[in-house]
Amino acid sequence: MKAVIQCGGMGTRLRPFTSVLPKPLMPIGARPVLELLLKWLRRNGVLEVYITTGYLGHLIRTVCGDGSQWNLGIHYTQETDPLGTIGPLSLIRDELTEPFLVLNGDVLTDLSLSRFVAAHHKHGGPVTIATACRLTKIDFGVIDEVDDTVQVFREKPTFAHLVSMGIYCMNPDVLQFIPSGITFGFDDLMLQMMQAGKTIHVYKHDGLWLDIGCVSDFQSAQAISWEEQSASVEVAVAAA
Repeated sequence: MKAVIQCGGMGTRLRPFTSVLPKPLMPIGARPVLELLLKWLRRNGVLEVYITTGYLGHLIRTVCGDGSQWNLGIHYTQETDPLGTIGPLSLIRDELTEPFLVLNGDVLTDLSLSRFVAAHHKHGGPVTIATACRLTKIDFGVIDEVDDTVQVFREKPTFAHLVSMGIYCMNPDVLQFIPSGITFGFDDLMLQMMQAGKTIHVYKHDGLWLDIGCVSDFQSAQAISWEEQSASVEVAVAAA
């Protein structure tokens, strides 16, 4: 299975650091995020990767090269104008003739790709979204009202939401919904597919997931030994 890693964004949430480094090259310990992600893909059996680049893409090419150091084959695309979170797939649509993975370039997780892909094949739908539960704390008293009278008052409540992990398994027929040459986000893709009556599935992951583009997750990732994490994942995969 081929994997596409989206690395064209400007990483505005991590400025000023991303003024000199693209977000996928931000260091986690001694390693760039992208290197950890590539190693995770290789451990999960992926051999061919497409990296979509834009902002500071030349630095990503310099660091990753052809992927031979990780026993991977890496190909690149370059956006002259930003194409959004899913628009870059239009640049390689001829290469994606079988089910494929799409990942954000700032994700760290212990998700089992074999189980994720198996779930995608089982339901037979066009897209499966890997999801996780995130808690959002509201720092105010929240009021539910009817006709200007308080019905419920909750002091600084916490809400649970099912959120996208930025990891997707897709069938090639999804590409027909992605236009060429314009900015096109994953939200645009979901809207068009649902309007066309397509069923979108989710895969719920209850393990580790960090979005390095978020400052708090970036800081949390520094406290994890990713070499030990890699070893534990390999043991788990071998036992599965």
